[in-house]
Amino acid sequence: MKKNTVLASAVALTGLFSSTVIANADTITVKEGDTLSKIAKENKTTVETLVKANKISNADLIFVGQELETELKDADKNTDQQVSDQSNTGSVQSSTNTNVVGSTYQAPAATSSNSSYSSYSSNVGGNDAAAKAWIAQRESGGSYTAQNGQYIGKYQLTASYLGGDYSPANQERVADQYVANRYGSWSNAKSHWLANGWY
Repeated sequence: MKKNTVLASAVALTGLFSSTVIANADTITVKEGDTLSKIAKENKTTVETLVKANKISNADLIFVGQELETELKDADKNTDQQVSDQSNTGSVQSSTNTNVVGSTYQAPAATSSNSSYSSYSSNVGGNDAAAKAWIAQRESGGSYTAQNGQYIGKYQLTASYLGGDYSPANQERVADQYVANRYGSWSNAKSHWLANGWY
């Protein structure tokens, strides 16, 4: 009798763990470096589905440790299908990368063809150069064409800072100038970023 009770408990416990794994098969936990588009690709879904399934109010912001559903619930699927059917004609899905700290990347709508700074050589070195590269990776994935609303380029500076010149040379020059004026060094800017999630 005792042996059967233990066996039944073990079977019940196994069933409980099995159902937990199955129930959580559609849930992922955001890791450092994840983006909504990366998560969508890995889980064979779309950014729009992730946003809708998780009721994300700001599609440009996800957090490390956040749990996300990768599929819509049945009620949402029906609504999503109706919307998709209505807007399917001639629609083009934009490619969106959403960084964990919250930037959506798309090419800037306008870039200046007559750049006032055709070349620029940064004199940042050592730890500051490493901090600069780290910030660029966090802000834009290192892309000169990244855009998040008014923030443009590799260092996500405002269009007003860049003066309409989005060339890589001008982005480097303005970023160095901005950081020197505001923080004194890229290392200080990185410390601020780590404390606040922005620089």
